[in-house]
Amino acid sequence: MAAVPELSPLPPVPLVDLQKQMAIIGEAIQQRMAAVLSGGDFILGGAVGELETRLAAYAGVGHAITVANGTDALQIALIALGVGRGDAVFVPAFTFAATAGAVVLAGATPVFVDIDDTTLTMDPQRLEQEIEAIRKAGKLTPRAVIPVDLFGRPADYPAIHALAQAAGLQVIADAAQSFGAIQGDGPAARPVGRLAPITTVSFYPSKPLGCFGDGGAILTDDPTLAEHCRRLRGHGFDATGEAREVGMNSRLDSLQAAILLAKLDVFDRELEARARAAVWYDARLRGHLRTPAGPPDGRSAWAVYCIRAARRDHLREALRAAGIASAVYYARPLHLHAAYAAYGRGAGSLPVSERASAEALALPMHGYLDEPTVTRICDTLIGALKA
Repeated sequence: MAAVPELSPLPPVPLVDLQKQMAIIGEAIQQRMAAVLSGGDFILGGAVGELETRLAAYAGVGHAITVANGTDALQIALIALGVGRGDAVFVPAFTFAATAGAVVLAGATPVFVDIDDTTLTMDPQRLEQEIEAIRKAGKLTPRAVIPVDLFGRPADYPAIHALAQAAGLQVIADAAQSFGAIQGDGPAARPVGRLAPITTVSFYPSKPLGCFGDGGAILTDDPTLAEHCRRLRGHGFDATGEAREVGMNSRLDSLQAAILLAKLDVFDRELEARARAAVWYDARLRGHLRTPAGPPDGRSAWAVYCIRAARRDHLREALRAAGIASAVYYARPLHLHAAYAAYGRGAGSLPVSERASAEALALPMHGYLDEPTVTRICDTLIGALKA
């Protein structure tokens, strides 16, 4: 039996360090929460209204509709666009289950698309092929596409919009990991929120902008679409109290909004720190293993710093022994999960997604990661590669 490596005597390194964040902004968070507690306005209260105003302004859109979580945001967006039974919705296979799950819950059919080997986001060429295949089969109506801004990097929206326009598809941006990212430079720069007619966001605690529970939002410039999403999040009721349709119970509570408001005050600073950490990682690891490709312009939100290696599990064990957290995103592409197997074509059908699942390893990444810690992580990886 192989010897079990001794654990490191050095302090552990978490994947996301919320304790360090609390040391910096904990007092501001507590003050915001205390104001909610003293006011007693717990659901869709003043803090939620303030948050929606600030989110919309940050993203450069007319409307932000907060909801209970990122999954509900996707489902509400799909329903508001009229997507349902008999419709095909194109999604990447290398993503979290919520992307495809929301499609199924809306009554539509997910069609899995392979990813680009460099960016790990939806491959436009493969999307074009899948659209054509669905048209030829004639069983489903191509209706929408959900690009995922994986690990904080925006998908190839210019190419995807061109294909969507030609095929008559709605585009929904799954920005669960990318709020704060920008695509393009100079006058052409567009923040997440303006990269598609409707965008969904998650505020899960580990996200770049995360609360202390579940939360999400829908971003759009379309006032009619925004009003429809507001109805759907609250059981279908309109402003007069009339239930115009069957909706959901998906409202953000005021305590989570208070936390997000405090975090928004330092959000840009944390995004800059994440970008610096990515540069440190790149400089130390490039040439040793495959590092993530940053966007050619604009900026990533760097929700995750994900390396790729054939000996992924060996590297992960070395990190564990050194007291360094890591995670596998995603251990299996969606078309190989039992819940989604009926929508896919089995093993070997999406080779880039399947290879990425075998190689991907997420390293610690957050807005309070310092260079000595990054060096320690990289030295551990480089040492393990030589073992």
